[in-house]
Amino acid sequence: MTSLFLRRVAAPVFSLLTLALAGSLVAQTAPAPAAAPAPSGVARLDPTMGASQGAAAALTWHDVTTWGVEGREWTERPRARWFDRFPAEAQKTVTDKVWNLSRDSTGMVVRFRTDAPSIHVHYKLMKAQLGMPHMPATGVSGVDLYARNTKGEWRWVGVTRPDTQEVKVEIIKDLAPGLREYAAYLPLYNGVESMSIGVPAGAAFEGLAPRPRPIVFYGTSITHGACASRPGMVHPAILGRRFDLPVVNLGFSGNGRMDAAVGAFLVDIDAAVYVIDCLPNMGPGGVTERTAPLVRQIRKSRPHTPIVLVEDRRYTNDWITPGKAKFHDENHAALRAAYEGLLQEGVKGLFYIEGDRLYGDDTEGATDASHANDLGFMRQADVMEPVLRAALAASR
Repeated sequence: MTSLFLRRVAAPVFSLLTLALAGSLVAQTAPAPAAAPAPSGVARLDPTMGASQGAAAALTWHDVTTWGVEGREWTERPRARWFDRFPAEAQKTVTDKVWNLSRDSTGMVVRFRTDAPSIHVHYKLMKAQLGMPHMPATGVSGVDLYARNTKGEWRWVGVTRPDTQEVKVEIIKDLAPGLREYAAYLPLYNGVESMSIGVPAGAAFEGLAPRPRPIVFYGTSITHGACASRPGMVHPAILGRRFDLPVVNLGFSGNGRMDAAVGAFLVDIDAAVYVIDCLPNMGPGGVTERTAPLVRQIRKSRPHTPIVLVEDRRYTNDWITPGKAKFHDENHAALRAAYEGLLQEGVKGLFYIEGDRLYGDDTEGATDASHANDLGFMRQADVMEPVLRAALAASR
């Protein structure tokens, strides 16, 4: 019985060993198959974002600098880079940190109209760091696309997912037929070297020039965009869509301090409203020292433009950190005193936004207690909207 069992098992085992050996010899002698071409970085992350080779070859590209972008003021003055927020002369007057931060393209928006069934973008980024530990690459370095629906309302369409400094991708395809208006928001914490919009050959395309009289925001990293998941989710962008108005974002991460040097550029803008939201980077002493001078500086050149003063948001964990709660209390009191003093001086057109509920009251509005998440940005926009609506009404 044992001998018969061994013969029955040995035969198939021998056959398997023979096949394995033959396969090994073939593998050693046969030429290796050609490697498949590696997909692009974006297509590797999300195949729906990668345009096919054939589609890419049949595109018509439109350089956005030929018609301009909103959020880019002082257009007649020389710039070190086309997509810098400040003109070149600012490097001599603002701090080095503000100048370096001004090279980020936050707040810039490209508007165009097309009936294309797909939309592509090709842009080159200034910095190799595409994301941050507390903020995704889609927000830091992405291009975020919106479109008007049939009711004229702005609705989200798609966002790029950059993993290299040069991005050339199909943002969206299989679009419903029709001619519609689009708005593409530029990266929040990266600079742009060049940018073009691509559409299939034969599609109608019209670049839309920047609109006048923007809402101007001067603020801190929160205004700058930390920590939105996409460029269109920062509160200045949200409010721009709600009011259907252009926006200028002068947020400077860690460096929004009511500087007179920045004020000198603010007054050059024919703004619909100025929003001063610098308290997260200031203490009570600085608020007392700088609020009134900045307001007077603006009033001297723009006597009728509304000015909105914003208290700092509260850290979302200040309920359990008494030192933070005390800081906010003192900061708010300093801004309130400066505001009331300006009213007593007879300064007109001042508006005020309290900070206690800018992120809501459930502690869920921030990524790291300080910087807003998308929920926090929506809540900030909700708190600011009625005050800005009143200010805009006063400016007409």
